Amino acid sequence: MSRKRIVLIALAALVASPFVLIALGSFMPVWVTSYMLQSPTRPVQHQWVPRERIADAARRAVVAAEDQKFWNHHGFDMEAMQKAYERNQRGGRVRGGSTISQQTAKNLFLWPGGGYFRKGLEAGLTVVIEALWSKKRILEVYLNSAEFGPGIYGVEAASRRFFRKPAAELSSSEAARLAAVLPSPRRWKVDAPGPYVRTRAAWIQRQMGYVGRAPAAADDEPDLPPGERFDEDETTVPPAETPPAETQTANPPATEPAPEPAATAEPPASPETEPEQAPQPAAEPAADPPAEPAPND
Repeated sequence: MSRKRIVLIALAALVASPFVLIALGSFMPVWVTSYMLQSPTRPVQHQWVPRERIADAARRAVVAAEDQKFWNHHGFDMEAMQKAYERNQRGGRVRGGSTISQQTAKNLFLWPGGGYFRKGLEAGLTVVIEALWSKKRILEVYLNSAEFGPGIYGVEAASRRFFRKPAAELSSSEAARLAAVLPSPRRWKVDAPGPYVRTRAAWIQRQMGYVGRAPAAADDEPDLPPGERFDEDETTVPPAETPPAETQTANPPATEPAPEPAATAEPPASPETEPEQAPQPAAEPAADPPAEPAPND
């Protein structure tokens, strides 16, 4: 076999491998990701758990915090991306517009850092993931692969590390605190939350009963502290947010004093249908099939 043919075969295998892995990931546990392999903290902490062993509060919290239109879009939230672009162009505090689907693609296959090339790859992988996986599967893999602290990947490892309990037993306040650090898990701390993390966790907890818009009373997401970046693509570990004196303890209370959501509506039977007149909960649809869903958004 000629050298040229060997090179072509190798390139074809390299290009095809993500698609094969995405197809396998539609029903197999994802035990390792690209971000885990690149983690500067060793060893990494990770434990895969199926969605049946993840508290519904955790699903509600990450959707409320990261992607409130998750159940309705097809991988991209164009409105959020446009707002993020306009904000960043004005020189304001940087924040992204990535959906949970995009973040899942990035966590599984790509590397930290920005750039149009990486964003292009991320977009292509997102399209494939949305085509082959159900929304429930995307959220399940995201919760098992997101970084919640330096070298701590997945909600099960995070729950056991910070709250000494499995992910199935997370309360709404604990889930909100985990979701609050997702944009910058190497800067903000679950176990020693500073003022901004506490404020954002309380906001997330209030938002957990809604999707797409705030409750009746205006309740905008809290602004970042001056000089902070809302950027999930950090490649270094910047100084941590300084917690108030009363929170600087080795074992802070496991629950936040945040109030429960003002209202809790029942989730729709299917994420594809959204009533036009009323807000819907940011929860995974209640109808959960008995078996692993077939590849699907």
